[in-house]
Amino acid sequence: MTQLSSAVAGSPVEVSATSRHQARVGQVITAVVGLFLTFDTTVKLLGLPQAVDATVQLGYAASAISAIGLIQAFCLVLYLTPRTSVLGAVLLTGYLGGAVASQLRAGNELFGYVLFPIYVGVLMWGALFLRDARVRALLPLTRSQPA
Repeated sequence: MTQLSSAVAGSPVEVSATSRHQARVGQVITAVVGLFLTFDTTVKLLGLPQAVDATVQLGYAASAISAIGLIQAFCLVLYLTPRTSVLGAVLLTGYLGGAVASQLRAGNELFGYVLFPIYVGVLMWGALFLRDARVRALLPLTRSQPA
């Protein structure tokens, strides 16, 4: 095992084969989430009829699609940039929360539409948790045992 210095309280973080495997899994999940959100962003920025129709069905003006796409693109770039990935995840969480609220307001199906942004958010944060030791230190899933 090797040690890296950590940004969290200056304590060393051990890097083992397990954490390297976790990081790889996190990178794969990040790629999947990134590809989905890139596709979704591109459809919005291009103003494709499917995106415009879906936006209007949710009760937004067709002219809002460009602004929505730009906001999503900005948040996505932050998330996919390692140095700003946590900020990007926080901003995308807000964006996805708005998507949940919009789907609920439109009366769409819970499992088909309303929860989908939550699934994306869970994958996004799960990937970040797996690939970033700082996030694992801030959000431990288990309590450490007293020495």
